[in-house]
Parts: sequence; C-alpha cells; structure tokens
Amino acid sequence: MAASENGKTVTVLGMGLMGAPMAVRLAEVGYDVTVWNRTVEKSQAVQGGNANIAIASSAAEAIAASPVTLTMLSDYSALRDSALTDEAKAALKGKTIIQMGTIAPQETQAIAQGITDAGGSYLEATVLGSIPQVKTGTLLVMVGGTPEQFDEHLPLLKVLGPEPQLVGPVGSSAALKLALNQLIASLTSGFAASLGLVQQAGVDLEIFMTILRDSALYAPTFDKKLQRMVDRNFADPNFPTKHLLKDTRLFAQAAEAYGLNTTVVEAIAQVVEQAVDSALQNEDYSAIYNTVSPDSASD
Repeated sequence: MAASENGKTVTVLGMGLMGAPMAVRLAEVGYDVTVWNRTVEKSQAVQGGNANIAIASSAAEAIAASPVTLTMLSDYSALRDSALTDEAKAALKGKTIIQMGTIAPQETQAIAQGITDAGGSYLEATVLGSIPQVKTGTLLVMVGGTPEQFDEHLPLLKVLGPEPQLVGPVGSSAALKLALNQLIASLTSGFAASLGLVQQAGVDLEIFMTILRDSALYAPTFDKKLQRMVDRNFADPNFPTKHLLKDTRLFAQAAEAYGLNTTVVEAIAQVVEQAVDSALQNEDYSAIYNTVSPDSASD
C-alpha cells in the first residue's frame, strides 16, 4: 500500500468517471492514495506511473490501508457489497468511510448503521459538479454528518471543493443531492422539448436563445447542452444517461416516501428510460433530446 512520509493517506473506492480523477487529484496535492475498483484495469489506468497511488486487491485491503476511505461507487448495492462484506467489516474498526456517490437517504442511513456497528465512523459528502471540477478542486461538497466529523475531515474535503458545507445529519446530503440531480433531469428535458418545438416550427434558433437568455426562465445548463442537442453529439460524457435515470428514479422513490406528488418526475424518468432503451445509456444525458425530438420528426 501507499507509504506516506507526510502522514496524509487516503483510500478511494471506485475508479469510475468521478472516482478516478479524485484519486489523481488527491495524489497531486500530496496524499498517498490507495485505490480499488472491481475491474482492476481501471485502477491500473489511474495509477499509471504515479508513485503516490497504490492498488489494493480488495475493498477490505483498501479500507485497512488508510484512516479514511472515500467511496465513489455507482449505487447502493455496489457500496454495500464493497464496504459491508465480512472481510471489509473486519477492517472497519477505527476507520472512517466518507460516502460520496448518489444514493437514497434511506440507503445511506442503512450503510451508516452497518459501518458504525462494525466499529467504524461514517459520513456522507455528495458533490455537485463533474470531471472538470474534480480536476480543479472546485466541486460543491455537501456533507451529512456531525459538526465534529465535518471539522475533522474539512482539510481533506477542501482538496475537492473550496467551501464544503455541512447540511445536516447523515441522510441530509443524500436528499439534497437527489433534489439537485432532479433539476438536471427536469431542466434538461424541459429545454429539449422547447428546443425541439422551435426547431420543428422553423423559429430562428439564435432568436430563441437570445430571448431565453434575457428572461427569468434561463438556466446556464441550456447553453451547456445546446450544441450537443443541435448536433446530436452525445459522446464523451461527464454524466451518462444511465446515471441520470438511476438518480431520477431514486428521487421519485424518496419523494413518494414523503408524500410528494411524483407524477411529473415519473414522466421525466420515462423519457430518460426511453433514451437508455435506445442504446444511449453511456452517452451524455443530453441524449434525451433524441427521445423528445427524434430525427424522424424533421422528415
């Protein structure tokens, strides 16, 4: 495992779109980083020739290597099956798990219980932003835990975002993250519908965007996704469609549990699901434009 000379050691579980650049970022600022991924080739790609990054052969070995483990795994099942196996539980005593992926409030609370039962400490630190913000350390970091945990781990979290915020106890960060990601789905699907209509009706695109930008209806994400939609170019995603579908469904489940009307969200989820079913699951989530305004509409 990574042997630290400065006392700064950390583990990262999950070498996906966000976990991989997180590990590199931490190594670049002086942490000795142990990484683990179910597919070892992804860990090897992250390690490259970086002497500050070591590869663990199992999640339990990775957890044992550092006082703090950051998890950026795809979903609740992946997290449970990595951090709460019998082998991992044996390594958890005195260790801290900081959960950074997008899961439901009830799921993060269940993981927290399992971690603390094994003698570990648990908090969540979900993030808003994507690969470019990871690389520059400018993520918005939202922490669910105690004030004491927040203060203890603030220096580490500041490597990833300049102003981490404590939003409440465990579960609060998960709920806030789902609320924000629901806006990704609703804003993108709404913009896709409006863009599709003005294009099919022959409205000048620049006139549409100029008026929209000058109005209270505008959101910067519209311009970020405009060209992708116009060109129908959804390659090289920072956030793929399949993840948007997962998060939208999680929001709907959480909202329904609180008695909210989820009709609109469920309809949006159906639109995203259609994009996934159209083999766009690994493309940028703006690919839902193909569902809302298919190429055949202009024929």
